[in-house]
Formats: sequence, C-alpha cells, structure tokens
Amino acid sequence: MDAATEATDATEATEATDAVGAFAPSSPEFLADPYPAYARLREAGRVHYHPPTDQWLVPHHADVAALLRDRRLGRTYLHRFTHEEFGRRPPPPGHEPFHVLNDNGMLDLEAPTHTRIRRLVSKAFTPRTVERLRPYVEGLADRLVRDLVADGGGDLAARVAEPLPVAVIAEMLGVPESDRPLLRPWSAAICGMYELNPPEETAVRAVRASLEFTAYLRELIAVRREKPGGDLISGLIAAYEDGETLSEQEMISTCVLLLNAGHEATVNATVNGWYALFRHPAQLAALRADPGGLVPTAVEELMRYDTPLQLFERWVLDDIEIGGVTIPRGAELALLFGAANHDPAVFARPADLDLARRDNPHISFSAGLHYCIGAPLARMELSASLRALLHRAPHLTLASPPPRRPNFVIRGLEELLVEV
Repeated sequence: MDAATEATDATEATEATDAVGAFAPSSPEFLADPYPAYARLREAGRVHYHPPTDQWLVPHHADVAALLRDRRLGRTYLHRFTHEEFGRRPPPPGHEPFHVLNDNGMLDLEAPTHTRIRRLVSKAFTPRTVERLRPYVEGLADRLVRDLVADGGGDLAARVAEPLPVAVIAEMLGVPESDRPLLRPWSAAICGMYELNPPEETAVRAVRASLEFTAYLRELIAVRREKPGGDLISGLIAAYEDGETLSEQEMISTCVLLLNAGHEATVNATVNGWYALFRHPAQLAALRADPGGLVPTAVEELMRYDTPLQLFERWVLDDIEIGGVTIPRGAELALLFGAANHDPAVFARPADLDLARRDNPHISFSAGLHYCIGAPLARMELSASLRALLHRAPHLTLASPPPRRPNFVIRGLEELLVEV
C-alpha cells in the first residue's frame, strides 16, 4: 500500500468516526435537527458501528428498503434461538409484563405466527372497511378543529392531533368513549421502551401501563364474549372460536399494538408536519391556495420531511454483508428511516419541503413483512385533519416555538400552540 492510499484510508476512517460521533440521540442539538448528522453518515459509508447503543447504523434508502425485506433479519430472534444462543441477555424478570405484552404483538413476531395474526387483523383494514370510516374520520376532524377555532386556538397536539386517531382506533376496537382518556397515557408509557437504552424509570412506567392495559382489555374481551358487536375485538373473538389459533394474550397484544401504532405515527406526523409548514410559509401559502390539488402529495411529503418514526431495529439472524462489511449473527441493525427519507440518491433536494413532490418513495410506513397495516387509515386521518384546518382555520399561525419531546425513535413535540 503506497503512502497516498494510506492517507486516503486514514482520512476516510476519520470521517466515518466523526460521522458516528455526530449521531448523538441523547443530545438536544441532535434531537432538534438530526438531518445534518444523517447526511454525514450517508457520505461516510453504507453502515457504521455505534458503540453507545451496540448497533450498526444503516443510513441509505436503498439499503434500508432492501433490509426491511431481507429474511435474514428479524424483529425477534426467539423463533429461532434462545437469548443465550443468540449471545444476548434475557430481559430483567421485573420487565416481564411489558415483554409478554409487546412480544405477542405482530410487530415483534415473525412468520408463521406473524402471518396468522396479520391475516386476521387485515380484515379490519381492507380498503372497503377503511373507506367506510371516512364519514366518521372527517366528521370528527371537523368537530375537533371547529372547537379549536371557537376557542381562538390552543394546543394543536392535544386538541386535534391526539384525539382524532385515538378515537378512530378505539372506535374500531369497540373501546367505550368514556374509557378512551385512559389509552393515550398507557400508550405513551409503553412506547417509552422503544427508545434507545431506556432508563429503569421508563421500564417501571411501561410495566405498570402494561399490567393496567392488559387487565382492562381482559375485561373488555370478557364483555364482548357475552355481548359481541361489530367491532374488531368481537371479530377476533369470533375468529378464535371458529378455529383460528389466536390466544387471548395475542388478542390483547394485538389490540395494544393497534392502539399504539395506530395513533403514534398520526399524532407526530400531524404536529411535525404543521411545524414544518409554519417554517415554510411559501409552501403553506401554496397549500392554502390549492388544498384540493396539494393535500394528497402534501401528506406524503410531510411524512417524509420530518419522519415520525426515525429508526426501526432488526436482529441479524444470519451473517450478512453491507458495503463490504460483514455483520455477524447476533448483531442489531438500526435502520435509519429519517436518513433514508433524506437520501439525495432518491429524493431531489431532500432538505427542501416540496408539497408538490410526486416521486416520493418514502419509507415512513416501513416495508416488507412489517409494512404498516394501518397506513391507508393514517393517510385518511392526516388528510382529514389537514383539510379541516385549512378550511376552518385559514389564518392559523404558530403562537410560540414548540418544545420537542426528548425522544429520538418516536419524533414529536410536547405541544404545538397555535392561534387562529
């Protein structure tokens, strides 16, 4: 190796080290705007080991999209290995209620169990079924926005972004309206465990929420066994009794997953999206001038521009190679959705918010086996709230800079105060 080659290799190694160092998910500066750090990761290579989280970071769109479909990876490894065989420590016994609840949901399962559960749940998300919800979704979005306008503004997150998807999923499941205020706090506590290296106090809250949520759903399932209705829980019970092998724990975990995943993305896409619009007044003005033409592409662009789910994890079940780097079995990949959605190899001017963007293959809803089953419903909810706000609050403005949640994986705001 000559001196020039050695110098080049040393420079590239330094750049890669610096890029990995810029990936600092606990840093307020990084959380405020992670996209410049993502650009450095993409420029420095296709995969990078990150010691603080013991993960391999994957920042390129082509790699993330391909790996989401790669069966050598999995959301779990327990269908093939024990913790010890896989070189991993089992979770602490005190965390068991969370893991029982989480690990029996289809998001953290692989085939054939995942296939069986998804087949049952998918009946509730057929295009026809989702379309039947449109009057309810649009009517509720309009009422929520009308109330916000009547009060002269307020917190867009608490008044519109959160109650809309929670109510829709609760309506699908058959959760009584009087019980729905319980759902968001439980969900927030459980979702805290999806962050990188969550502290023990987060685990304590998640365990408590898991126990309470599980107990509530057991009671609701018992009621639906006695008095079935047209809701999803009744449908899951009927499928079970017709011979499908769906345990009560799988029913409970599925309901929790649908409630959590069914609103987290929509809530955060709404507040992230409006915050982006307020910071791009020309784009907001264009949207107000032509909502009929721009809302469909605007929804996709807002999901891409500030991605609500920044990272999706995968376990390496069999050795794989990425860009000449061998990633061994037992390792964990961090597929960086936010970085993939800003990859200039796929998106022209990715740092620009372009509500008319047509070529927009973002992966905010994941891909492959675990593609978001509720994506059509989420798009409907986002469109409904966006149209209602454009119609009833045409002069909506930001009242004050919003505080960002101290989370990385699930990216959102604490509040979004607006004036009408």
